[in-house]
Amino acid sequence: MKIITTLSALLGISLLTTTLAPVANAKPRKVNGIAAIANGRVVTINEVAFMLAPIRARLAIKHPRMGATFNAELAKSKKKILDELIDRQLIIHEFNELGAQIPDHAIKADIKRQIDRTYNGNEKKFREQLSKSNLSYTKYVQLTKDKLIGQAMRAQHFNDPTPATQSELMAEYNKHKRDMRDRSKDQINFEKIYIPVTNDDDLLATPETQKEFAEDLVKQIKKGANFAALAKEHSTDAFADQGGKQTNVKRSDLRPDVSFALFTEPVGTVIGPIQLDANGYQIIRVTRKIDGPYPGLSKVKKDMEQAVQNRKSSVRFNRYLDRLRKKALIKYK
Repeated sequence: MKIITTLSALLGISLLTTTLAPVANAKPRKVNGIAAIANGRVVTINEVAFMLAPIRARLAIKHPRMGATFNAELAKSKKKILDELIDRQLIIHEFNELGAQIPDHAIKADIKRQIDRTYNGNEKKFREQLSKSNLSYTKYVQLTKDKLIGQAMRAQHFNDPTPATQSELMAEYNKHKRDMRDRSKDQINFEKIYIPVTNDDDLLATPETQKEFAEDLVKQIKKGANFAALAKEHSTDAFADQGGKQTNVKRSDLRPDVSFALFTEPVGTVIGPIQLDANGYQIIRVTRKIDGPYPGLSKVKKDMEQAVQNRKSSVRFNRYLDRLRKKALIKYK
């Protein structure tokens, strides 16, 4: 039987790269249900929710009030995830007709990459997120297999016959090398202000007024106020005397949702106020990111060759997906 090996996770659909716990105040959802049906193949609500979780967590940190902007960005991301899951189901039918397979070791290797990338190698955290999303490990294995099928089909039928040049390889490598780094060795410098939910100097203070005060500090900082001075005056954590500065903090020492947000947003972005515990609100500004080591080009040359081929074939591949969609029976629930 024909065996199609896996491609690098970097080169395929990237929606499984980050999977964090949903925010505590997320709205209740169904235990499970049907999100869409494509040619009789079901995409479930839990599958979409699981893949949306890291985006929801990052947006909740970026937009603490979860207002209109939060909802709009979340809805856009949800639609994109659902459409990509539907596309996978359309491709799988043709893959099965080839009598091809994705080997088990390729699936296991890809899952390990996702755990290393998202949870700093902590499989327990990964399993906890599966449980929170009402998604079994067996189902996640199937989702990973579906993703690899999409990558394999693209490589099998849409590779450009022209070999990648050295300049193309270097350009692709420089574009993707941060995604391929050893994230477990990432470090970060940031400034932080911690505002407690209570204020002993103001008996009328409530958690809501304290949050409003923190939001006002964010506005001041964005207008150019001195972060360190505000931290020394108002912050109550152990780093207040240093102006809230923390240096060379390991990525593995941060909560997954926080590390994801801090390493995703550009240096200088003010994040918060976010409530990471019951006692207070945090305002964070990243001042420097220190990446873990990048792999040498020689180690990832095959992946970069495939990335160049994917880019060259993207127009043809998208036309192929359009044809599949036009002849498919797709029903959104």
